[in-house]
Amino acid sequence: MTTRVAVVGGGPGGVMLAYLLARARISVTLLETHRDFDRDFRGDSLHPYTLELLDSLGLAEDLLRLDHVAARYFRFHTPTGTVTTADYGKVRSPFPYVALMPQARFLAFLAERASRFDDFELRTDAKVVDLLTARSEDHQATERWPADRRVRGVRYRSADGEHDLAADLVIAADGRFSRLRRIADLPVRSLGATTDLLWFRLPRQPDDPPEADTDLYFGSGNYVGLLGAPTSWQVGYSLPKGGYRALRADGVQPIKDFLHRHVGWLGDRIELLENFNQTTLLSVDISRVDRWHRPGLLLIGDAAHVISPVGGNGILMAIQDAVAAANRLIPAMRTGQLDSADLVAIQAAREPAIRQVQAQQVRVERRAATARQAGRPLIPTRPLKVITAIPGMRARAATANAYGPYPPRLEVG
Repeated sequence: MTTRVAVVGGGPGGVMLAYLLARARISVTLLETHRDFDRDFRGDSLHPYTLELLDSLGLAEDLLRLDHVAARYFRFHTPTGTVTTADYGKVRSPFPYVALMPQARFLAFLAERASRFDDFELRTDAKVVDLLTARSEDHQATERWPADRRVRGVRYRSADGEHDLAADLVIAADGRFSRLRRIADLPVRSLGATTDLLWFRLPRQPDDPPEADTDLYFGSGNYVGLLGAPTSWQVGYSLPKGGYRALRADGVQPIKDFLHRHVGWLGDRIELLENFNQTTLLSVDISRVDRWHRPGLLLIGDAAHVISPVGGNGILMAIQDAVAAANRLIPAMRTGQLDSADLVAIQAAREPAIRQVQAQQVRVERRAATARQAGRPLIPTRPLKVITAIPGMRARAATANAYGPYPPRLEVG
C-alpha cells in the first residue's frame, strides 16, 4: 500500500492538514487509532482565525449549523470582583466570538468533508507501531537516529493484522505522547508547568449566566475554569502539579465546597459530583522538541509542542501548524521537489509563534506557583481592573488570542 502523505493522528492539526492536501489533489491517508472520533476531548475552542479559515474553504456555514456556543467574553471572577479581560465582540472578524463545539463533532465534520475528495482516505482502528525507513530491518526504537536514515512510511496494526504503508512523507500528529516522536529519537523538553486540572461535566440549565462560557473563578489557592456547551458545562478544577493523590485522598467534598463558594449559581448540580470516577485528570504540560523533523517525517501540533489549556490555544496552534505545512508542502509535492529543506522551513515559520505563546504561559504558571506558595491571591484583581479599563485593551487582548502571534494565511489552492 502506498500514499503520497501518511498523516498519523486524527486531531485538529492532522485532520486539517489531510483536508488541505486532499483538496490540493495530493494523495493522503489519515490513520486514526480509535474506531471513530466519538470520545471526550478537553479542547473545544474554535477561534476566529479557525472560523475564518473554514469560511475561506466554504466550510464555516455548514459547521456552524451544528450545535455550538458562541462565547464573547473571557472573564476572571475573584473574591474581590469580576474582571473582563477580553471582548471578542470587538474583534474585526465575521466571527467575533470563540465557537465552543465538542472537538469530536468538529473532527468528524472535517473528516467527512475531506472524504469527498478522491485523494483522501481515512483508516480508523489503525494503530501505528513503527516507522518504515531505509534501514527498517535493523531499526530499534531505542537506538539513536543515524544520519543516513530516511522515513519511507509507517507500519500499523488493525483488526486484520499488521500492514505497511509506504509514503513520501509521514506527518506525526499523534499528540503529546507521540509514539512517532519517540521512535524518531526527537526528545521533548518540558518548560515547567506547575498546575494540573481535574475535569468533569455538570448539566447546563436555561437560566444559567449567559456569558459564563469561558470564565475562570479564582479562590485563594485554586481556580475553576468553565467551558460551555449547549447542554452541559465542562468544569476544570486546578490543583498543584503532582497533587492528585492528596486530592483524591480528601475525596470530592473539597471540590464541591470550592464550587459552592465561588461558582454558587451551579446550585444543587454540584451535588451530582459524587466520586472521582466522574472526573478526568489532565496533567498540564508546556513542552516542545528542538527539532520537528527527520528526513521524510514532520511533527506538528502537540507532537511538536504541547500548549497549556489555559487560553484555549491548543487547537489554534495545531490548525496554524497545518496551514503553514500546507503552504510549503503542496507546492513542493506538486513539482516533486520535496526535501528536508521544506521541513526545516515549516518549523522556522511556526516556531517563533510557539515560543511566544509558551513563554507567556510559563510566566503565568510561575506567577501562580509563587502566589500559591506565598498564600497570595492567584490573580491581582485591582491592577488587572486598571489595565483592562484602558480603552481598547479588551479588544487588543481578544484579537491577540483570536489569531495568536504571526498567524499564517493559507496561500495554496
